[in-house]
Amino acid sequence: MEAGAEGGATGRENVTPEEVKQMKSDQVNGKSTQCSKISSEFGFSHLSAGDLLQKEVESGSEEGKMIRDLKKEGKLVPSETVVKLLQQAMCRSESKKFLIDGFPRNEENLAAAENIMKIEPDVILFFDCSEPESIRRLLSRNQGRADDNAETIRSRLKVYSESTVPVINYYNSKGKVRKIDAERPVEDVYKSVKEVLSGIESKGQ
Repeated sequence: MEAGAEGGATGRENVTPEEVKQMKSDQVNGKSTQCSKISSEFGFSHLSAGDLLQKEVESGSEEGKMIRDLKKEGKLVPSETVVKLLQQAMCRSESKKFLIDGFPRNEENLAAAENIMKIEPDVILFFDCSEPESIRRLLSRNQGRADDNAETIRSRLKVYSESTVPVINYYNSKGKVRKIDAERPVEDVYKSVKEVLSGIESKGQ
């Protein structure tokens, strides 16, 4: 079973770039908090594309330097790089239930997921957060990341609108997207998440 977690906002069945609001992980009430709870209760192996990329940056490898430079510019990392890191992590995992956080983020990623990784998610958890709150969370996280500044955040929001909205719409057309209001308290958000995942698991039994 595969589930995906993505941050953003939808206003109607299909989203437009103007309506997209991105929420990143690494927040007290962000995707990483919810993914940790999901992994613990439902037995998923949580694979965060962002965390895997950051670890590669911290390794000091040539590929890591390339990733660092792209992130500074607010650009997306090439699909082949993300796919390689995800496949390595999946091979290391003892669980065969994966919660993939932050991938696919564009149509190139989507093609790689379907054609190279051969994965089809059972559900997409779409964490809905307003743009002001998203920006506040990004600016307030004290991680010393070069991409956590107002200019880069604006660039990332633009990239998200242009690149990720079509992917969300694609999965929404297949009935896989479940929107979660992420501006509520942690436990209220997780209650909604549990309802979605419990329903998916019950259907698979």
